[in-house]
Amino acid sequence: MTPKEILEFCKKNEVKLVDVKFCDFLGTWQHFCAPIAEINEEVFEAGLGFDGSSIRGWKSIEASDMLLVPDPTTAILDPFPKVTTLSIVADAIDTITREPYSRDPRNVARKAEAYLKQTGVADTAYFGPEAEFFIFDEVRYDQNSHSAFYFLDSSEGIWNTGREEMPNLGNKIRHKEGYFPVPPSDTLVDVRNDMIMVMKQCGLQVEKEHHEVATAGQAEIDLRFLSLVAMGDAMMLFKYVVKNVAKRHNKTATFMPKPLFGDNGSGMHTHQSLWKKGKPLFAGNKYGGLSELALYYIGGILKHASALAAITNPTVNSYKRLTPGFEAPVNLAYSSRNRSAGVRIPTYSPSPKAKRIEYRPPDPAANPYLAFAGMLLAGLDGIQNRIDPGEPLDKNIYELSPSELKKVPSMPGSLAEACNALEKDHGFLLKGDVFTQDAIETWIEIKRKEQDQIRLRPHPYEFHMYYDV
Repeated sequence: MTPKEILEFCKKNEVKLVDVKFCDFLGTWQHFCAPIAEINEEVFEAGLGFDGSSIRGWKSIEASDMLLVPDPTTAILDPFPKVTTLSIVADAIDTITREPYSRDPRNVARKAEAYLKQTGVADTAYFGPEAEFFIFDEVRYDQNSHSAFYFLDSSEGIWNTGREEMPNLGNKIRHKEGYFPVPPSDTLVDVRNDMIMVMKQCGLQVEKEHHEVATAGQAEIDLRFLSLVAMGDAMMLFKYVVKNVAKRHNKTATFMPKPLFGDNGSGMHTHQSLWKKGKPLFAGNKYGGLSELALYYIGGILKHASALAAITNPTVNSYKRLTPGFEAPVNLAYSSRNRSAGVRIPTYSPSPKAKRIEYRPPDPAANPYLAFAGMLLAGLDGIQNRIDPGEPLDKNIYELSPSELKKVPSMPGSLAEACNALEKDHGFLLKGDVFTQDAIETWIEIKRKEQDQIRLRPHPYEFHMYYDV
């Protein structure tokens, strides 16, 4: 819609408020709300002022004034407020230069799309993330100078087989047995279906939903692939819907990668492909039905995976999931169909239009705009420098001998290691001025502080291991 059409839409639908949303540096939606009388066509050019110093990772207090310019193409009716409200996504710009802000994640994604076209390699990059999450009945946690705890609960949790529920009807999901059970074991069908209906109401195209592998309400809802910026917008809306529908059912949803010990964590396997003039570029007669260009793209992803990890797996908790020998693919290899490889080549359809690669290490704590932009730039670097991904690995990586496994590079073992890798290897992200040096340095600084916050605090299990030394 154009600004004029939006105002007409608001009048027709008796909209009372306009909610302006934007993504902060780390990947969380922020917002403010204004009465509809305060919104006119000029706002879509002049913008609305706000304090950038109060947003994580953005402006310092002496240069805090910023503007948010609403993007009319993102306008929808917000399904959650009681008062009829228009929701619209905005871009951050500088008040003096009127230039898009370099640390606005949506701006980074926009620049990535522009750089792709500039290279001439392709004109469109499609992304299809599979974001997993947990739906819990309760969450409690605290940390102070002399105590620490967290507590999660779900009626589905296998630990509740002996709980007094008056009556306890059983049907708890055992660890690692939550993939596709039907009700009554799967207790969250109505919740996930409600999420789908609200997503469709908001204009998102949903492909399917299902219970995921872990006990205690792990779920997955898949969106149909979109271009980079559009999918970044869609993922922000996706998380908003998931969390608010869960709350509507008196439950809580989290995209934290590894909330449970001893069961699967939540990943965000990311399907991606390049197209030019409406034609797919990843289909060919090479390994797995891929083109040479697609293999080079894989080469770039694998070469830069350790640096990308600081963006695609951006929390300390991310590396509880990325643990060798467990469910997440930490080994940087590629394979057709093999889900233990970091890059998988799906074989569901023979159609060239369906040919894509799936990068499996990312998790849903990632800022989608930055993660998709980073993966695209890594892949493009592989194409531009003809980076050979090496031989495919069609064996089960978890069953390789130690000598074989040594030959396969792996993901970083911690956020600190990932930050070190990004510090050493980020030239590919600077191409086209997509990421700026300032943005990368700020990201690394923030993430190292997060690592320090965990490093400084005693862990409860340390008392089990060390109290009697």
